Amino acid sequence: MRLQREDGIVALEFALILPLFLLIVAGIIEFAVMLFDQQVITNASREGARAGIVLAIPKPSEANIQSVVSTYLTGAGLDAASATVDVTGEGLAFGNDLTVRVAYPYNFLFLPRFTGGSASMTLTANTTMRHE
Repeated sequence: MRLQREDGIVALEFALILPLFLLIVAGIIEFAVMLFDQQVITNASREGARAGIVLAIPKPSEANIQSVVSTYLTGAGLDAASATVDVTGEGLAFGNDLTVRVAYPYNFLFLPRFTGGSASMTLTANTTMRHE
């Protein structure tokens, strides 16, 4: 036997929990997209470094390596024009290192609107390979 009516309690509990639940779901989505972008720029730097060390005549220039990275980023759906690609060690003799660094600005989708934090951050990837 019930002593008091509890008709609206479920709606009240739902209204209290819903914002927290939506914030958690938005955070999961945001983190997944950021991890995807990080993996893409890591693979792009790896592909650029590989293109620079593979024996080719003539040896690939810095512009060729940047083109490989840009093509990879575009193919993955990222804006290659906003990425910064730095190539060091290109054109060195065999046995020396080639380093490709890719920096990409990641713009948050949801979280800064809720938390008031920064709207973007820079994701970076470095790959160093030895000329063989």
